[in-house]
Amino acid sequence: MKRHPWATVGKVVACVFAVALVSTFGVAGVAAANLVSGAPKTVRLVGEKPGEIPSIGAIEGGVNLLIAASDTRSGQGDSWGSTDDSSGVGNNDVTMLLHLSQDHTHAEVVSFPRDLIIDFPKCPDGSGGWISARHNAQLNTSLPEGGPDGGVACTVSVIEQLTGLTIPFAGSITFEGVVAMSNAVGGVPVCIGGDGIHDPDTNLDLAPGTATLQGQEAAEFLRTRHGVGNESDLDRISNQQVFLSSLVRTIMSDDTLTNPVKVWGIAKAATQYFTFSDSLRSATTIYQMAIALKGLNWNNITFVQYPVVADPDNQNRVVPDESAAKTLMDALSNDQPLAITGDTGNGGSIVPTTSPSPQEAAPAPTTSAAGGKGGPASGPSTASTPVQLDANVHGQTAATQTCSNGNG
Repeated sequence: MKRHPWATVGKVVACVFAVALVSTFGVAGVAAANLVSGAPKTVRLVGEKPGEIPSIGAIEGGVNLLIAASDTRSGQGDSWGSTDDSSGVGNNDVTMLLHLSQDHTHAEVVSFPRDLIIDFPKCPDGSGGWISARHNAQLNTSLPEGGPDGGVACTVSVIEQLTGLTIPFAGSITFEGVVAMSNAVGGVPVCIGGDGIHDPDTNLDLAPGTATLQGQEAAEFLRTRHGVGNESDLDRISNQQVFLSSLVRTIMSDDTLTNPVKVWGIAKAATQYFTFSDSLRSATTIYQMAIALKGLNWNNITFVQYPVVADPDNQNRVVPDESAAKTLMDALSNDQPLAITGDTGNGGSIVPTTSPSPQEAAPAPTTSAAGGKGGPASGPSTASTPVQLDANVHGQTAATQTCSNGNG
C-alpha cells in the first residue's frame, strides 16, 4: 500500500498559539470563547474526572500538551487519497509533545517518529473499556487503539509511559487543518535548499529559493518524505521543523498579531479541525496558555526529534536511544532549558546569518505575563544553564533560519 505521510508539526504549534492568541487582542477574547464553545467534542484522558479542568498554575514543572495527527481520509475530500489508504480514526503520522516551562520563559517541542517501536500500556478503548498492553508496538498505531471516541487518550498514555511525564492536555487533528491554518496566516515563507523538492508521491515541485506555502502546497510540503534528505521519516521531521520555525515566526510577528482578520482566521481553523481533551474545553485555560506562549523569545522555543537508533530486528523501524532520551526527558521533567549539540537532521540545514533580528536579540522574559489561577508563575526554572543534549538529538530553535534539504 502506498504511504501518504503528512506532517502536523506546523499545525500543532500553530493551533496551540492560534486559538489562544485570540484571547490577548481586544475583541478576540469574546470571539475565542465562542469558538471554543463551538469546537468539536472533547476526549476524556485517563484519570481525568468529569468537569475537572487542570490549572496551569497548579501543574508542577510547567505545561505538557500532546498533539496527535490522524492520517484518515474519511471526510477529507479527494485530495489525500481514498479511504483504502486510511479510514475511520486513522493512524497518527506525527506525534508531538509541547512542554512550557513553569516560569514561561522557554518551551520545547518534541517530535516522536511514527515508526518508533515501543511498549504500549493498557489503553482506554473510548467506550468505557480497556485494550490490553502490547509489547513492541509501532507508535503510529496508538491513535486507533483508543477507538472512534477515545483516540488521542491512548497516545497520551503511551507517551506518558515512554517519557515518564504527566500530560494533562491533548488534542488531535486531521488533514485539512494545515490547509486552513496556512491560508489563515497568509502563507508561510520557506527556504528550499539543495536541488529543490520534486516528489511525485505528493505532487510537490519546488525549485531552490524561497517559496511562500499555503493551502494544498503547504500540506504537500509537510507530507513529503521522498523529496528531502535521505527520504527517511526522520528526515521528514527535520524538514517539518524548517516549516514550523518559520510558521512560529510568522504567527508571532507584528504583521499577524496586529491583524484581527488573521488572528480570527487562525483561531477558527484551530477550533474547527481540532478535537480537544476535556482539559482544554475551558476558554480560560486556553487564554492562560496563550498569554504565556506569546511572550516567548524565539531563541527559547526549541524543536527536537526524540532520539532513536535503528531497530536491530527491523532496519525500517527505530527504537529509543535510551541514554540520549533520558537526558532529554530528565531536562523536561526538571523544567530545564535545552542546548542542542547535534545538527538539524538531514531534512534541513542552517542558513548563515549576519545579524539577529530585533526579536532574536531581545532578552528572554524573566517572569510570565500571566500564570495559572492566582497570578504569575511561582518562580524561575530550576536551572538557568541549558542542558547539553546528546549529539543524536537533532533539532533547532524558532530563531534558527533553516532551509529544506531538497534532494531534487
